[in-house]
Amino acid sequence: MSLVSVIIPAYNAQETILETIDSVLQQTFADFEVIIVDDGSQDSTLEIVSAITDSRLKVLSYPNAGACVSRNRGFAEAKGEFIAFLDADDLWTPDKLEAQLAALEANPQAAVAYSWTNCIDEAGKFLRRGNHLSVNGDVYAELLLSDVLENGSTPLIRREALAAVGGFDESLAAAQDWDLYLRLAANYQFVAVPSPQVLYRISTNSMSSNVLRLESASLQVIEKAFTQAPAALQYLKKPSLANIYSYLTFKALEGSPQRQQGLTAARFIWQAVVNNPSLLRARVLVKVLFKIAVMIILPPQLAQMVLTKAGTFSDVRALLGYMRLSTNDANWSLD
Repeated sequence: MSLVSVIIPAYNAQETILETIDSVLQQTFADFEVIIVDDGSQDSTLEIVSAITDSRLKVLSYPNAGACVSRNRGFAEAKGEFIAFLDADDLWTPDKLEAQLAALEANPQAAVAYSWTNCIDEAGKFLRRGNHLSVNGDVYAELLLSDVLENGSTPLIRREALAAVGGFDESLAAAQDWDLYLRLAANYQFVAVPSPQVLYRISTNSMSSNVLRLESASLQVIEKAFTQAPAALQYLKKPSLANIYSYLTFKALEGSPQRQQGLTAARFIWQAVVNNPSLLRARVLVKVLFKIAVMIILPPQLAQMVLTKAGTFSDVRALLGYMRLSTNDANWSLD
């Protein structure tokens, strides 16, 4: 029986699935099984993965039901003592599993190990670094403020802990990873591996690009989490809302400028300010409002020219992504 079970949900992933699987097969730690859950793909994903001849791979196929259902289905078939999830377009560096297992062995009280993330584009080229945040031990308060793990491809989780919290909430349309991490953090300790070992692919078709769905689901997660959180942590709710709306602003400003994106970003940044008025003192707010105004007022092509020439937002994440409230910081800061 394998020590680690790697679960890969896949839907219409023919362009990336082989590279994703290869990043698992190239791990320096080799005692694992890979469970690929085809979620009713309409392209050649199922044919591609079924043709791979590696005894460690197991391929399951179901009618389309969504990534959360696929992850839970994979977990139901998993045999490993440790569980890792990997999206079908993301990649791992070769030392990911080995380093996370070592972290859990060195911290037996921890149930979750996670690594830092860097972002790649659709072609697999480096796009930007992630937040690179490390919180260890009791991380519940920090996770109430924001998803410091950033995505669903980063953690290695002890099987008994994942089973105890009940897996992924299939009722959520997005932000399911954050919800799972919150439920784990309420009961177990985490340990960070301070190294970028997850390559998160940013694509125009990614679920996170649908900011309105992400907003709705994130608000559900926040309401659910603070309904269950102790009274001593209720003061974190407004900062949590400020953080998520700052992130949503960043998401709305990604990509080529469109008027509707600008209007959505304006609503998001307003909510961020409402929940954390000290944002008004942040100099970066002027740059954010400048881009929003350009996107709303100018036609898309002209807006793109103006923003490119201004050079203000060559990397929006550098300006908004690091603006977050932590439990030790009452004001907005650029880390």
